Amino acid sequence: MKKILIGLTGLGMLAGLGAGGAFLWMEQAVAGAVGPSSAPDVEFTVSKGTSARALGPQLVQQGLIKDANVWRYFLWRRGALNAKAGRHLVSARMPMAQLATALEGVPIPEDVPFVVIEGWRLRDIDKALAEKGWCKSGEYVKAASEPAKFKAAFPLPATTLEGYLYPETYQVPVAGVDLHTLIQRQLDTFGERFFAPNKAEIEKSGRTLHQLVTMASMLEREEPMPAQRPTVAGILWKRFDKNQGLGVDATSRYELEEWNDRKAFLAKLRDKDDPWNTRTRIGLPPGPIGAPTVESLLAAARPEENPFWYYLHDATKKLHPSKNAAEHEALRAQFNVY
Repeated sequence: MKKILIGLTGLGMLAGLGAGGAFLWMEQAVAGAVGPSSAPDVEFTVSKGTSARALGPQLVQQGLIKDANVWRYFLWRRGALNAKAGRHLVSARMPMAQLATALEGVPIPEDVPFVVIEGWRLRDIDKALAEKGWCKSGEYVKAASEPAKFKAAFPLPATTLEGYLYPETYQVPVAGVDLHTLIQRQLDTFGERFFAPNKAEIEKSGRTLHQLVTMASMLEREEPMPAQRPTVAGILWKRFDKNQGLGVDATSRYELEEWNDRKAFLAKLRDKDDPWNTRTRIGLPPGPIGAPTVESLLAAARPEENPFWYYLHDATKKLHPSKNAAEHEALRAQFNVY
C-alpha cells in the first residue's frame, strides 16, 4: 500500500509539473509576437457578427499569431474581447494583448468613391478634390506636372500628365487622399484599359501614343456619342494628314477657368495667336485637352475611313457629316448651327 501511495504521489507531481510547464509555455506564447519588430502594419478585417474565438484561425491564416488554441487560452485569461467590425491596422510584431487592444479600437474609415468625369482637365480634378477638402487648390495640378516622379509601362510626356490620368470612379480614404497614390492609380488604369491590351495596334497605327491621346481627348469633348467617334476621328485625321485646320472648338476652351464661359470662349476663338485655336492653327493642339475614355482612345486608333471632310451636330446631338463645304453650309442652315 505504501508503495502505491508513493507511486500516486509521484504521478501527481509529474502531472503538476506538466501542467505548470504547459502554463508557462502558454504564457510565453501569449506574451511573445510571431514577427520581428520591423514587421509592417497590415489590414485585418473583423466581419460583422464574428465571435472572438472565431478570429483565432483568421489571425493564424494572416500570419499574426501562430496557434488558435493559444488565442483561446488568451481570451479565457483576458475574460472578454469586444472586437469592432471593420478594418484594423495590426502587425505580426504585436503580442496578443496589443492585437486585442487594436481590434477593440476604432476601425479604419471605409473608403469613399471619388469620380473623375470623362473629359475632365487636371484643373477640374484639382477643383473637385479641393472642394472635398482632400487637397489644397493647385496641389493636384502641381503633382501631375511632374511626370518623372511616376512609373508607367508607356512613355510619359515631360511636363504634364494631362490626358493620361484615366477617368474612373476611384475608392479613396475618407480621411484624405495621397495625391501621388491617386495619380499612380490613374496611370495604372490607363495602362490596363488601353495601352496594355492595344500595344501592338498602337505601334502599327502610324501615330505616336501622345498623338493618339491628344486626338482622343478632342473626341471625348467634341463627340458626345461614343459610337460616332470613329467617324469624327476619320475626318479629323484626314484633315491632320492634309495639313488642314482641325476646327475643333473644344481646344479653345482648354485654358478657360470655366469650360462653359461663353464670353471667354468667343474671345479665344478670335485670338489667332492662341496656340490652342485649331481654327487658325494647323495640326494638333499643344497637348491633350482632358481625360479621354477607352472608347475615345480606340476611336483615335481606329478611325473610320469615310468620304467626309466636315461635320456638325443638330439639337439632339446627332452627327451630320458632309463631303464638302457646300454640303456643310447647307446643313448649318438646315439645323441652325452657327
